[in-house]
Amino acid sequence: MDKSLGLLRVRVKRGLNLAVRDVRSSDPYVVIKTSTHKLKTRVIKKDVNPVWNEDLTLAVLDPNLPIKLTVYDHDTFSRDDKMGDAEFDVKAFAEAMKIDLHGLPSGTVVARVQPSRQNCLAGESCITFTDGKLSQDLCLRLRNVECGEVELSLHWMGLPGIE
Repeated sequence: MDKSLGLLRVRVKRGLNLAVRDVRSSDPYVVIKTSTHKLKTRVIKKDVNPVWNEDLTLAVLDPNLPIKLTVYDHDTFSRDDKMGDAEFDVKAFAEAMKIDLHGLPSGTVVARVQPSRQNCLAGESCITFTDGKLSQDLCLRLRNVECGEVELSLHWMGLPGIE
């Protein structure tokens, strides 16, 4: 049986400048998939700059596998329209778990991840140790669409050795 590396809480904060898929707007929601889980946010009606602030919790089995994110436009009478997709890695985040965090001041930046052709980051992403917890804020540029970004915040839950 596979042992989970840990539980990852993904806060889907908001979408920015998402594509219009209905007449003047869209009814977006986000689906996040790993090799074993598929979770989704609620639908935000008629908004191309939606604010979800919704937490989704995933078990991470392999930090080398990217987590997939897809934004859809909810349609009542037809198939939901795809509004772009992105992937994000948790490898750097998992590596930060191995650092001895005891004694670090709150707000310490443990690692920085730069945008590149290999990731969907819209800008630099910092892994931060704050109030005894690791977190990482990301802004992902959506692919396969004319425009749009999604902001996320990652938090490990129940890390061994950290109260």
